[in-house]
Amino acid sequence: MEVYLDNAATTKVCPEAAEAALKIMTENYGNPSSTHTMGRNAKAALDKARKQVAAALGCDAGEIYFTSCGSEGDNWAILNGAESMKHRGKHVISSQLEHDAVRKSMYELEKRGYEVTFLEPMPDGSVNPESVKAALRSDTILVSLMMVNNETGAVTDIAAVSKILKAAKSQALLHCDAVQAFMKIPFSAKSLGADMITISGHKIHAPKGIGALYIKNGVKIKSYIMGGAQENKMRAGTEAMPQIVAFGTACEIAKKEMPAAHRRMAELRQRAIDKICEEMPEAVVIGGGSPHILSISLPGWRSEVLMNYMESKGVYVSRSSACKKGGRSHVLEAIGLAPEVIDGAIRVSFSRYTTAEEIDAFCTALKEAHDYLAHR
Repeated sequence: MEVYLDNAATTKVCPEAAEAALKIMTENYGNPSSTHTMGRNAKAALDKARKQVAAALGCDAGEIYFTSCGSEGDNWAILNGAESMKHRGKHVISSQLEHDAVRKSMYELEKRGYEVTFLEPMPDGSVNPESVKAALRSDTILVSLMMVNNETGAVTDIAAVSKILKAAKSQALLHCDAVQAFMKIPFSAKSLGADMITISGHKIHAPKGIGALYIKNGVKIKSYIMGGAQENKMRAGTEAMPQIVAFGTACEIAKKEMPAAHRRMAELRQRAIDKICEEMPEAVVIGGGSPHILSISLPGWRSEVLMNYMESKGVYVSRSSACKKGGRSHVLEAIGLAPEVIDGAIRVSFSRYTTAEEIDAFCTALKEAHDYLAHR
């Protein structure tokens, strides 16, 4: 049995989304900018998908701008958001545990003369909203924080950060990387209160190569790609229609199934914790909060060795973020874990398709790896 438990890295495309993509590629394949019937039909499909994504995020369709991925959305929001506000100041707030799409955007801002405050995380890998309040200045123009940490699953209260900014009458734009949160935990654009929100399709059973940036009505930032008038003149280029319609379809399904999926993933996560901690008492559960991510460590063992053993049994997990290749996790270092805990950490992540049988198979494979390595 193949057991795939790396859903925080990517998910399999659901059949409905794959069917929607195939249909748009082979039947309704017109360019949405064309004025003939084929173009108008494609434009109708584009508009439908935008409404589906907006409904899942809880915003107006006109606030959704399609991108190629979450990283593009983060880059766009941070780099162009800061540039659009630089006449009011050059101070930006983020954290030490952001995804590299955010971290490296912050480093680029520093090269451009901005000052970035990287907040220290709490032990679980979330950011205390009060630390944002303490770091706020009159020249702060942008705050960018992820909602669900992609390695620990810890949840930062973005709504509380929004309220802090409003109470302080801050001019700062609030950007939220919600790639790991979208359709995993309940929230809406309105409930978060963010000015910009990044989401991605391949985390919710849509294909890779599609995401979206929510830009709140009234927020003015510069366009990202120059050329044609696509995406309300904000991102030029012929729309990736197969990915877009698949994303819309996946959003509609995910929204409908999220309450049950949320409950089921939380139960499976606890099932894994209970089994692992009973059989391997030295195991350390790291962070937590989101139902679909479990970060756990076996101190004294190397995570890559554990992973290789489990892969030989058909069980697939990850070491940390799939975007990081080599080196220790900056997230686990930032929350102050001991080196031996970091080196033995693995990330297990679930989807709505994950079963109890798969969790049991994973736990069995991990115990076998543990026992095998203990007697080598």
